[in-house]
Amino acid sequence: MPMPHIETVKMDELDCWRIRHNGAQVLVAQQGAHLFSYQPAGAKPVIWPNDKALFKQGKGIRTGVPVCWPWFGVFDRNPQSVKAMRQSDQPAGAHGFARTALWTLAGVEDNRVELVLPAPAGGFPGWPHQVDLKMSILLDDQLQIRLSSHNRGSDTVTISQALHSYFAVSDVRTVQVEGLDGLDYIDTADGWQTKQQSGALNFSAETDRIYLDTPAQLNIVDKDWQRRIQLTSEGSKSTVIWNPWTERAKALDDMADDGWQGMLCIETANVLDDVVVLAPGASHTMGVSIASLPL
Repeated sequence: MPMPHIETVKMDELDCWRIRHNGAQVLVAQQGAHLFSYQPAGAKPVIWPNDKALFKQGKGIRTGVPVCWPWFGVFDRNPQSVKAMRQSDQPAGAHGFARTALWTLAGVEDNRVELVLPAPAGGFPGWPHQVDLKMSILLDDQLQIRLSSHNRGSDTVTISQALHSYFAVSDVRTVQVEGLDGLDYIDTADGWQTKQQSGALNFSAETDRIYLDTPAQLNIVDKDWQRRIQLTSEGSKSTVIWNPWTERAKALDDMADDGWQGMLCIETANVLDDVVVLAPGASHTMGVSIASLPL
């Protein structure tokens, strides 16, 4: 079987790699190890093709799979154990610093393309810990993404994180997410109240939820496109589901006013009580496999 083919491309200000294997291709930015396009052979895009996405140095890309690490979302909303890891008087940007750091292409092993973000001596600015990151991407009959954290320091480190995936849908108002029935979730769009899911998840308003103790497999069922995006996670017990709807979308400079209709974020995560505690020498891998299947 041929090895993955990798070539360098440029997207505005960002250096990127195009990876082709088994008829599928992905595009990945060096900044953030950010995978921002995935299309299986002969199929519609699985990653939301946001034509307003900005490819600027130091700015997160609003599509694809942003890597949120070593904290998720608004810093002050993280557990105290995660906040205690940071040592800086400067404001903490949302979703951590890994998504704007420059990663290195380490090579290919077992058909997996590997990118690394080694911790510099003394740790990262404001975050003085020796935790190395590795992202591996495998293209076979599906897309497999794995984010591995390895603590080579002498102190225990606690992190929250997410693979903040933006999926392409025909119309978010007509799709469903299966696999959530009966789960508790935090409704961050309604005062962070704890609620319980009943049946499949449908969308009719702004949605920003953290589902707890989620199963390994979830499905986006898209009848208009006659497909099911099947998500199989590892190393994660929490899932964030987000769509900005009308008003939030209008306030975003890197999304069309109607862009919310064609996208849905389902984020494989370790957040709230599902944080990752890395003892010295320990490693943790969080990953997701993404399959586009006919209904």
